[in-house]
Amino acid sequence: MTRLEQLVNLNKMLLEDMPFYQDQAVRFSRDEQSQWQLFRSLVNVREPRPVSSDFIKMQDCFLKNETVTKGIMDISNLTPIQDKIYLWQGDITTLRVDAIVNAANSGLLGCFHPCHSCIDNMIHTYAGVQLRLACNDIIRAQGQEERVGSAKITPGFNLPARYVLHTVGPNITGPLGRKDCRLLAGCYEACLELAVKHDIQSIAFCCISTGVFHFPQEKAAEIAVETVSRFLEHDSSLRHAYQKPEGGPYQQASGRAG
Repeated sequence: MTRLEQLVNLNKMLLEDMPFYQDQAVRFSRDEQSQWQLFRSLVNVREPRPVSSDFIKMQDCFLKNETVTKGIMDISNLTPIQDKIYLWQGDITTLRVDAIVNAANSGLLGCFHPCHSCIDNMIHTYAGVQLRLACNDIIRAQGQEERVGSAKITPGFNLPARYVLHTVGPNITGPLGRKDCRLLAGCYEACLELAVKHDIQSIAFCCISTGVFHFPQEKAAEIAVETVSRFLEHDSSLRHAYQKPEGGPYQQASGRAG
């Protein structure tokens, strides 16, 4: 089955599940790029509810092929910029590590804006609809939105990474304060603590809060490196760390590798 045929079939199943989008879908041409945009749009707006096993099987095959086509980056091919610290710039959804970090919002369900370029949207898109379902289970179980500075773990599903760590960073609406800096550091600490708890040896951090949450990039990078370095000094199970520079919302990653 060609890529176009896969997309057409996936979109057909999505529209059967969400018939209220049929009228909007007819505006998309029957070429690969248009059908890909339609697919992304539909999975981005789809509410977290059960989905058929037939859809999951086809979606998983398609998404894994997409990632292979983009090219998978293995952490073993990276070079440290200093002891235990690595710097990498690329598409975090192609990084083969134990876990990647998602800069989530308090709803924890991913970005519902069709085809948005934020990291939250891209991770949910390439992981598959199962990721939103898993995040929904977390929110329902805790009975409230995710608080800033905390972190949760889910499987990576169709991503090269085995896990996704979801953390909500501070949203800067005025002058940057000490509390904002403490909350951002808390995001990194919470992810690192989860990594230890789940025996995760490699983790890739995005630049948390530096996109639509407007945390100053340079200060955010300082906090990231300082927090990870301090944590590594006191926990030998986490042997390496990565921090990635700003370069577009979903093209940021940092992490640790063992």
